[in-house]
Formats: sequence, C-alpha cells, structure tokens
Amino acid sequence: MKKQISTFIAAVTLTSSAVFSLAASSQEAANLDQLLDQLAQGKVAQSQQNKQREADFMARKSEQDKLLADAIQQRDGQIALSTQLESQFQENEIALGNRQDALNKRLGELKELFGVLQQVAGDTKSKFQNSVISAQIPGREAFLDEFAQSMGSSSKLASIEEIEKIWFELQREMTESAKVTRFDREVVLADGSKQNATVTRIGSFNLVANGKYLEFISETGSVAELIRQPSGRYLGSAQEMTNASNQQVAFALDPTGGSILSLLVQAPDTQERVDQGGPVGYVILGIGLIGLLIALERFVALFLVGNKVNRQLKASAPSNDNPLGRVLMAKEEFKNVDVETLELKLSERILKEVPQLTSRLTIIKIISVVAPLIGLLGTVTGMINTFQAITLFGTGDPKLMAGGISQALVTTVLGLVVAIPMVFIFTLLNTRSRGIINVLQQQSAGIVAERAEQVEKGA
Repeated sequence: MKKQISTFIAAVTLTSSAVFSLAASSQEAANLDQLLDQLAQGKVAQSQQNKQREADFMARKSEQDKLLADAIQQRDGQIALSTQLESQFQENEIALGNRQDALNKRLGELKELFGVLQQVAGDTKSKFQNSVISAQIPGREAFLDEFAQSMGSSSKLASIEEIEKIWFELQREMTESAKVTRFDREVVLADGSKQNATVTRIGSFNLVANGKYLEFISETGSVAELIRQPSGRYLGSAQEMTNASNQQVAFALDPTGGSILSLLVQAPDTQERVDQGGPVGYVILGIGLIGLLIALERFVALFLVGNKVNRQLKASAPSNDNPLGRVLMAKEEFKNVDVETLELKLSERILKEVPQLTSRLTIIKIISVVAPLIGLLGTVTGMINTFQAITLFGTGDPKLMAGGISQALVTTVLGLVVAIPMVFIFTLLNTRSRGIINVLQQQSAGIVAERAEQVEKGA
C-alpha cells in the first residue's frame, strides 16, 4: 500500500513538472505554431511517462500479491495452533477432574477430618489470643494461624506431627486451666510505667500481682494493671492470693475471663454517685452537714446541761451554773412574796431558760423538711434534662438519657438520706430538752406547793 502511494505521488510530480515545463516553453514560443508544436511534444512525452508508470505499477503488484499470500498463510497457521491448544486444554481439564475425583475417593473420611482440623485450628487460635494463659506461654497461636492458612489456601494434607501438635496445645490449655501458678514478667502499671513483677495466674480466669487485678491485652501481648480496680473486698481477696503460699484462700474469681470484672470496675463508687447529683446534690449534702454540726453541738450542750441538772437535784444548795439552780435561787430571792407572785417569778425563770435549751432545734426540723423538697427539685431537673435529650436525639441510645435519670434518682436519695436522720435527731434532741424543761417545771411546782403549805401553817 505504501509503494502504491509512492507511485501516485511520483506521477503527480512528473505531471506537475511537465506542466511547468510546458508553461516555460509557452513563455519562450514566438507565435502560435511554435506553441502548438510544443504542446504536441509535451503530450507525447507525458504519454511515454504514463506508460512507464503503469509498467512499474504492474511489476510491483505481483510483490503485493505475494505479501498478501504470506499473511493469509500465517493467519491460517495461528488458527490451527489455537484449535490445537484449545483441544489440549479441554483434555487437561478432563484429566484434572478425573484425578481430583480419584483423590476425593481415596481421601474419603480424611477430607472431613482435615476440614474439622482447620476449623478447630481457627477457633483455638482465637481462644489462645484472648486467654490469660498466653501471658505466661506466648506465641501458641502462631502455629495454629499458619496451619489454618495452609490448609485453606491449598490442597496440602496435614501431617501426623501437625495433628499431634494441635492435640498437645489443646491438652496443655486444659491442663493449665486447672493450675494456679506464678511467673515473672513485665507489667504495665496504671500510671503508664513498666515494672517487673511476680504475676499469679488463676487458671484461665484472672491475673493478679501486688494485690491488684491485671488484664492481658491480646493485641500487644502485654499485661497491665486495671486502671480502675474493683471494690475493697475484691482487692482484699487479690491481696490474699498474692501473699498465699501453699494454702487455700478465698478469691473473687471471674469465670467469664474478665467480662464480669470489667462491669464491676465500671460501677460508680460513692463519690461518683454523689457527683451524679450535680449542684442540687451538693446543696443537699451541705444542708445535711450543717444540720449534723448543729445536732452535735446540741447533743454536747444538752448532755452537759443534763448532767449539771442531775447534780443539782442531788445538791442541797442551788448553783448558778445550771438552769435548775437558777430557778431554785428564786425561792431564796423572793422569800416574803405571796404564793402567786412566787409562781409567776418561777415561771419567768423557766421561760428564760427554755430558749437556751431549745436553741437551734427548729433549724434541724426545717432541714428535715426542706431536704426532701430539694431532692424533689433535683428529680424534676433531671427529668427535664432527660426529656430534652429525648427531644434532640430520640430514644435510640439509652446512655444519652442516663445522665438525667441518674441526677433525678440520686438527688431524691440524697434528700431522703439527709431528711430521715434529721427527723430522728430532732426527735431525740427535742425529747432531751423537754425532759430538762419538765424537771424545771416539776421543781418549780414543788417550790410553789411548799410555799403554799408554809402560808397555810402560818395563818
């Protein structure tokens, strides 16, 4: 094709040359006859050139036919090769399928056995990764992972040694689960520092060291202290386990391998529960503390006054350091007055002593009434927060409502915790003060009766 294009371009070039030469001759012709001769000569020359080009083209056409024949022959050869390879591929597929069927028949139940081995290896690998026994015996899951992958990615059959090793690892896991052992290893403390410690492993359940519970982090293979430890009684059992030496001790065991323990450490302590009450809870506690201080002061004051009054009852002469003595002194101060006047003077002395004996008891009573009301205020506030959370986020996540509900319940509890003791304290203090006042009134009545008898005898 390229040669044909080249021939066409050459013909065009020759024609152009002839035309240009003819134009040049026409410029040199002196008359029309000369011009006619020149045109005839150019036509003859052009005809010869065309014949030459046709001859060249026919000669090259045979070459193009040969090239076409060679290409057709090459194509037919490739088609034949493709047909041969396709037939060979189909024969290989049939042979491979026959051999695979023969292999499956020969394997028989062994194929199911190898499938079970692969499944057991995968399940056991996950168990070993999360088992606290791996803190003492690391790297057990590497073989199981390699075995499971090799069995799943190829038609490789398990060897007797591999089967025995899986059996050994399973047996070792069961054996170690029944042991309480100690081993030394690095432990990450709660503050982030690392320390070598003697770790006590209780079967496949818990790890303890230095009287604290530990956790095994499977992702990094490290052992770390729990940032939050459970309550004191559980830590006490952990300390006993740490200090134990060949004797039985009571230990708080987590049979779930850490799930129950993680829930225990998330439970809020007393301080955190109080914090859930918010500002209202702190106000209730502040009022309760004030009431408690007043109650302590009143207990001490009434105890001392009661002792002085009891001593005054046994004494022969009145004393000015107690309410009863000051009431009895009116008898000597008003010897010559009549009975009615003496009675009024004694009543005046008693009324003067009553405010000191009942001082600040009313505050305790008010606190016992106000504390539940403030707790109710916190309850309402917490429920308002809960409904706001429901309005904004819906009821899909209960944790969003937990804060408001906690505040509502905690403030109610705090209000009752303050109010109930304050009621008993007020009753006790009021009874004690009334008892002292009754003593004053009894002694005052006795003095009036004695004066009345004296007046009657003198008359």
